[in-house]
Amino acid sequence: MSWLVTGAGGMLAADVLARLPEAVAVARPELDVTDAGAVGALVGSVRPSVVVNCAAWTAVDDAETREADASLVNGQGAANLARAARDTGAVLLQVSTDYVFSGDAHTPYAEDAPTGPRGAYGRGKLAGERAVLAAGGYVVRTAWLYGAGGGNFVRTMLRLEGTRETVDVVDDQYGQPTWTADLAARLIALGQAAVAGTAPPGAYHGTNAGATTWYGLAREVFALAGADPSRVRPTTTAAFPRPAPRPAYSVLGHDRWRAAGMAPMRDWRAALREAMPALTDPGDNPRTPAGGPAPANSRGERDY
Repeated sequence: MSWLVTGAGGMLAADVLARLPEAVAVARPELDVTDAGAVGALVGSVRPSVVVNCAAWTAVDDAETREADASLVNGQGAANLARAARDTGAVLLQVSTDYVFSGDAHTPYAEDAPTGPRGAYGRGKLAGERAVLAAGGYVVRTAWLYGAGGGNFVRTMLRLEGTRETVDVVDDQYGQPTWTADLAARLIALGQAAVAGTAPPGAYHGTNAGATTWYGLAREVFALAGADPSRVRPTTTAAFPRPAPRPAYSVLGHDRWRAAGMAPMRDWRAALREAMPALTDPGDNPRTPAGGPAPANSRGERDY
Protein backbone atom coordinates (compact mmCIF):
# COMPACT_ATOMS: atom_id res chain seq x y z
CA MET A 1 0.00 0.00 0.00
CA SER A 2 1.08 3.57 -0.66
CA TRP A 3 0.02 6.61 1.36
CA LEU A 4 -0.28 10.36 0.82
CA VAL A 5 -0.65 12.60 3.88
CA THR A 6 -1.71 16.22 3.38
CA GLY A 7 -1.38 18.88 6.05
CA ALA A 8 1.86 17.21 7.10
CA GLY A 9 2.90 20.06 9.39
CA GLY A 10 0.13 19.45 11.91
CA MET A 11 -0.02 17.63 15.24
CA LEU A 12 -2.09 14.66 14.07
CA ALA A 13 -0.13 14.30 10.83
CA ALA A 14 3.09 14.03 12.83
CA ASP A 15 1.79 10.91 14.55
CA VAL A 16 0.42 9.47 11.30
CA LEU A 17 3.78 9.95 9.59
CA ALA A 18 5.67 8.47 12.54
CA ARG A 19 3.83 5.23 11.75
CA LEU A 20 4.11 5.59 7.97
CA PRO A 21 7.69 6.67 7.27
CA GLU A 22 7.32 5.63 3.63
CA ALA A 23 4.31 7.92 3.03
CA VAL A 24 4.46 10.92 0.74
CA ALA A 25 3.94 13.91 3.02
CA VAL A 26 2.97 17.40 1.88
CA ALA A 27 2.49 20.43 4.12
CA ARG A 28 0.86 23.75 3.24
CA PRO A 29 3.90 25.19 1.40
CA GLU A 30 3.97 22.15 -0.92
CA LEU A 31 0.24 21.84 -1.56
CA ASP A 32 -2.63 24.30 -1.38
CA VAL A 33 -5.64 22.00 -1.11
CA THR A 34 -7.90 24.80 -2.38
CA ASP A 35 -6.12 24.61 -5.76
CA ALA A 36 -8.01 21.87 -7.60
CA GLY A 37 -5.44 21.66 -10.37
CA ALA A 38 -2.55 21.24 -7.97
CA VAL A 39 -4.43 18.63 -5.96
CA GLY A 40 -5.34 16.64 -9.04
CA ALA A 41 -1.80 16.79 -10.38
CA LEU A 42 -0.25 15.62 -7.10
CA VAL A 43 -2.66 12.77 -6.48
CA GLY A 44 -2.37 11.74 -10.12
CA SER A 45 1.41 11.62 -9.96
CA VAL A 46 1.67 9.87 -6.58
CA ARG A 47 -1.29 7.55 -7.22
CA PRO A 48 -1.57 6.52 -3.55
CA SER A 49 -3.70 3.71 -2.22
CA VAL A 50 -4.88 5.97 0.62
CA VAL A 51 -4.98 9.73 1.10
CA VAL A 52 -5.17 11.00 4.70
CA ASN A 53 -6.30 14.61 4.66
CA CYS A 54 -4.94 16.40 7.71
CA ALA A 55 -4.98 19.79 5.98
CA ALA A 56 -7.54 22.02 7.69
CA TRP A 57 -8.38 25.46 8.98
CA THR A 58 -8.75 24.75 12.70
CA ALA A 59 -8.67 28.28 14.14
CA VAL A 60 -12.27 28.05 15.34
CA ASP A 61 -12.66 31.66 16.49
CA ASP A 62 -10.97 33.20 13.46
CA ALA A 63 -13.42 31.31 11.25
CA GLU A 64 -16.26 33.45 12.59
CA THR A 65 -14.85 36.57 10.90
CA ARG A 66 -13.19 34.76 7.98
CA GLU A 67 -15.78 32.15 7.12
CA ALA A 68 -15.14 32.28 3.39
CA ASP A 69 -11.44 31.58 3.90
CA ALA A 70 -12.06 28.82 6.43
CA SER A 71 -14.71 27.16 4.28
CA LEU A 72 -12.48 27.31 1.23
CA VAL A 73 -9.94 25.13 3.03
CA ASN A 74 -12.31 22.89 4.98
CA GLY A 75 -15.03 22.60 2.36
CA GLN A 76 -13.58 23.11 -1.11
CA GLY A 77 -10.20 21.68 -0.15
CA ALA A 78 -11.83 18.44 0.95
CA ALA A 79 -13.95 18.39 -2.21
CA ASN A 80 -10.84 18.77 -4.37
CA LEU A 81 -9.17 15.83 -2.66
CA ALA A 82 -12.37 13.76 -2.87
CA ARG A 83 -12.54 14.32 -6.62
CA ALA A 84 -8.88 13.49 -7.15
CA ALA A 85 -9.11 10.36 -5.00
CA ARG A 86 -12.18 9.16 -6.87
CA ASP A 87 -10.54 9.78 -10.24
CA THR A 88 -7.45 7.75 -9.30
CA GLY A 89 -9.19 5.02 -7.30
CA ALA A 90 -7.63 6.05 -4.00
CA VAL A 91 -9.30 5.82 -0.59
CA LEU A 92 -9.74 9.23 1.05
CA LEU A 93 -9.79 9.57 4.83
CA GLN A 94 -11.09 13.03 5.71
CA VAL A 95 -10.51 14.23 9.28
CA SER A 96 -13.55 16.13 10.53
CA THR A 97 -14.92 17.42 13.81
CA ASP A 98 -17.59 17.27 16.49
CA TYR A 99 -18.48 20.87 15.54
CA VAL A 100 -20.70 19.55 12.72
CA PHE A 101 -23.25 18.78 15.45
CA SER A 102 -25.27 21.35 17.39
CA GLY A 103 -23.76 20.32 20.72
CA ASP A 104 -27.02 20.33 22.65
CA ALA A 105 -27.58 16.56 22.93
CA HIS A 106 -27.57 14.55 26.15
CA THR A 107 -26.51 11.16 24.77
CA PRO A 108 -23.61 10.36 22.42
CA TYR A 109 -24.05 11.43 18.82
CA ALA A 110 -24.34 8.45 16.48
CA GLU A 111 -22.44 8.54 13.21
CA ASP A 112 -25.70 9.09 11.32
CA ALA A 113 -27.19 11.62 13.76
CA PRO A 114 -28.55 14.82 12.18
CA THR A 115 -25.92 17.50 11.84
CA GLY A 116 -26.49 21.14 12.72
CA PRO A 117 -23.34 23.22 13.16
CA ARG A 118 -23.72 26.44 15.13
CA GLY A 119 -20.61 28.20 13.87
CA ALA A 120 -18.58 28.96 10.78
CA TYR A 121 -15.95 26.32 11.46
CA GLY A 122 -18.54 23.56 11.69
CA ARG A 123 -20.35 24.73 8.57
CA GLY A 124 -17.17 24.58 6.52
CA LYS A 125 -16.23 21.15 7.85
CA LEU A 126 -19.73 19.85 7.13
CA ALA A 127 -19.46 21.02 3.53
CA GLY A 128 -16.23 19.05 3.25
CA GLU A 129 -17.85 15.97 4.78
CA ARG A 130 -20.68 16.05 2.28
CA ALA A 131 -18.31 16.24 -0.67
CA VAL A 132 -16.22 13.35 0.62
CA LEU A 133 -19.20 11.13 1.40
CA ALA A 134 -20.77 11.86 -2.00
CA ALA A 135 -17.55 10.66 -3.63
CA GLY A 136 -17.56 7.42 -1.63
CA GLY A 137 -14.89 8.46 0.86
CA TYR A 138 -14.45 8.12 4.60
CA VAL A 139 -15.04 10.84 7.20
CA VAL A 140 -13.45 10.46 10.63
CA ARG A 141 -14.80 12.97 13.15
CA THR A 142 -12.61 13.74 16.11
CA ALA A 143 -12.47 16.19 19.02
CA TRP A 144 -10.37 17.55 21.88
CA LEU A 145 -7.09 16.47 20.28
CA TYR A 146 -3.82 16.58 22.16
CA GLY A 147 -0.37 15.28 21.35
CA ALA A 148 3.35 15.93 21.51
CA GLY A 149 3.55 17.57 18.10
CA GLY A 150 1.68 20.81 18.70
CA GLY A 151 -0.05 23.23 21.03
CA ASN A 152 -3.08 21.81 22.80
CA PHE A 153 -5.11 21.95 26.01
CA VAL A 154 -3.15 19.27 27.87
CA ARG A 155 0.17 20.97 27.26
CA THR A 156 -1.37 24.31 28.21
CA MET A 157 -2.47 22.84 31.53
CA LEU A 158 1.02 21.48 32.16
CA ARG A 159 2.46 24.90 31.50
CA LEU A 160 -0.05 26.63 33.76
CA GLU A 161 0.57 24.11 36.53
CA GLY A 162 4.15 25.35 36.60
CA THR A 163 3.31 29.05 36.50
CA ARG A 164 0.03 29.55 38.43
CA GLU A 165 -1.19 28.61 41.85
CA THR A 166 -4.72 27.96 40.60
CA VAL A 167 -6.33 27.55 37.18
CA ASP A 168 -10.00 28.17 36.35
CA VAL A 169 -11.35 25.74 33.75
CA VAL A 170 -14.84 25.37 32.31
CA ASP A 171 -16.94 22.55 33.73
CA ASP A 172 -20.04 22.78 31.54
CA GLN A 173 -18.68 21.45 28.23
CA TYR A 174 -18.57 17.67 27.82
CA GLY A 175 -16.40 15.82 25.33
CA GLN A 176 -13.77 13.16 24.74
CA PRO A 177 -10.05 13.97 25.11
CA THR A 178 -8.33 12.18 22.23
CA TRP A 179 -4.64 11.36 21.88
CA THR A 180 -3.34 11.94 18.38
CA ALA A 181 -1.24 8.77 18.57
CA ASP A 182 -4.37 6.67 19.14
CA LEU A 183 -6.23 8.44 16.34
CA ALA A 184 -3.28 8.05 13.95
CA ALA A 185 -3.20 4.30 14.57
CA ARG A 186 -6.95 4.10 13.97
CA LEU A 187 -6.74 6.08 10.72
CA ILE A 188 -4.10 3.72 9.40
CA ALA A 189 -6.14 0.68 10.40
CA LEU A 190 -9.20 2.15 8.69
CA GLY A 191 -7.24 2.87 5.53
CA GLN A 192 -5.98 -0.69 5.44
CA ALA A 193 -9.48 -2.07 6.01
CA ALA A 194 -10.91 0.20 3.32
CA VAL A 195 -8.39 -1.03 0.75
CA ALA A 196 -9.11 -4.63 1.79
CA GLY A 197 -12.83 -3.99 1.33
CA THR A 198 -13.77 -4.80 4.93
CA ALA A 199 -14.70 -1.28 6.06
CA PRO A 200 -17.68 0.35 4.35
CA PRO A 201 -17.36 4.02 3.34
CA GLY A 202 -19.11 6.58 5.50
CA ALA A 203 -18.69 8.51 8.73
CA TYR A 204 -16.72 7.16 11.70
CA HIS A 205 -16.05 8.75 15.07
CA GLY A 206 -12.38 8.86 15.99
CA THR A 207 -12.37 9.80 19.67
CA ASN A 208 -11.17 8.02 22.77
CA ALA A 209 -13.98 6.42 24.76
CA GLY A 210 -15.59 7.87 27.87
CA ALA A 211 -16.35 11.52 28.51
CA THR A 212 -15.42 14.38 30.80
CA THR A 213 -15.39 18.16 30.97
CA TRP A 214 -12.42 20.45 30.40
CA TYR A 215 -12.30 20.80 34.19
CA GLY A 216 -12.23 17.03 34.61
CA LEU A 217 -9.48 16.73 32.03
CA ALA A 218 -7.41 19.45 33.70
CA ARG A 219 -7.70 17.75 37.09
CA GLU A 220 -6.54 14.46 35.56
CA VAL A 221 -3.57 16.20 33.94
CA PHE A 222 -2.56 17.78 37.25
CA ALA A 223 -2.88 14.46 39.07
CA LEU A 224 -0.78 12.59 36.52
CA ALA A 225 1.83 15.35 36.70
CA GLY A 226 2.06 14.86 40.47
CA ALA A 227 0.31 18.15 41.25
CA ASP A 228 -2.69 18.77 43.51
CA PRO A 229 -5.88 18.55 41.39
CA SER A 230 -7.66 20.89 43.81
CA ARG A 231 -5.62 23.71 42.28
CA VAL A 232 -7.97 23.40 39.28
CA ARG A 233 -11.19 25.31 39.95
CA PRO A 234 -14.45 24.88 38.02
CA THR A 235 -16.00 27.76 36.12
CA THR A 236 -18.52 28.25 33.31
CA THR A 237 -18.40 28.85 29.58
CA ALA A 238 -19.95 32.27 30.21
CA ALA A 239 -16.84 33.24 32.17
CA PHE A 240 -14.71 32.75 29.04
CA PRO A 241 -16.68 34.34 26.17
CA ARG A 242 -15.26 33.47 22.75
CA PRO A 243 -16.31 34.50 19.21
CA ALA A 244 -17.29 30.95 18.21
CA PRO A 245 -19.95 29.05 20.17
CA ARG A 246 -18.59 25.96 21.93
CA PRO A 247 -20.60 22.73 21.99
CA ALA A 248 -21.98 22.06 25.46
CA TYR A 249 -22.07 18.35 24.66
CA SER A 250 -19.97 16.78 21.91
CA VAL A 251 -19.62 13.17 23.04
CA LEU A 252 -19.52 10.91 19.99
CA GLY A 253 -20.77 7.32 19.65
CA HIS A 254 -18.59 4.61 18.11
CA ASP A 255 -20.94 1.94 16.75
CA ARG A 256 -19.69 2.09 13.17
CA TRP A 257 -16.28 0.67 14.07
CA ARG A 258 -17.91 -2.65 14.85
CA ALA A 259 -19.31 -2.77 11.32
CA ALA A 260 -15.70 -2.58 10.13
CA GLY A 261 -14.62 -5.36 12.50
CA MET A 262 -12.74 -3.02 14.86
CA ALA A 263 -13.32 -2.21 18.51
CA PRO A 264 -13.85 1.44 19.54
CA MET A 265 -10.83 3.38 20.75
CA ARG A 266 -9.79 2.93 24.39
CA ASP A 267 -10.84 5.08 27.33
CA TRP A 268 -9.42 8.60 27.39
CA ARG A 269 -7.87 8.15 30.84
CA ALA A 270 -5.78 5.18 29.74
CA ALA A 271 -4.62 7.08 26.67
CA LEU A 272 -3.69 10.16 28.68
CA ARG A 273 -1.65 8.10 31.15
CA GLU A 274 0.38 6.63 28.31
CA ALA A 275 0.75 9.98 26.55
CA MET A 276 2.02 11.96 29.54
CA PRO A 277 5.73 11.06 29.28
CA ALA A 278 5.89 12.47 25.75
CA LEU A 279 3.93 15.56 26.73
CA THR A 280 6.20 16.28 29.68
CA ASP A 281 9.53 15.57 27.96
CA PRO A 282 12.09 17.94 29.56
CA GLY A 283 13.53 18.64 26.12
CA ASP A 284 10.15 19.96 25.04
CA ASN A 285 9.53 21.76 28.34
CA PRO A 286 5.82 22.56 27.93
CA ARG A 287 5.80 24.29 31.34
CA THR A 288 7.96 27.13 30.06
CA PRO A 289 5.73 30.07 29.06
CA ALA A 290 5.99 30.92 25.37
CA GLY A 291 4.00 33.86 24.18
CA GLY A 292 1.59 33.66 27.10
CA PRO A 293 -0.89 30.93 27.99
CA ALA A 294 -3.94 30.15 25.91
CA PRO A 295 -7.36 30.61 27.54
CA ALA A 296 -8.12 27.73 29.85
CA ASN A 297 -11.18 26.77 27.81
CA SER A 298 -9.34 26.82 24.49
CA ARG A 299 -10.06 23.98 22.11
CA GLY A 300 -6.31 23.61 21.80
CA GLU A 301 -6.71 23.15 18.05
CA ARG A 302 -4.45 24.92 15.60
CA ASP A 303 -3.86 22.31 12.90
CA TYR A 304 -4.40 18.63 12.43
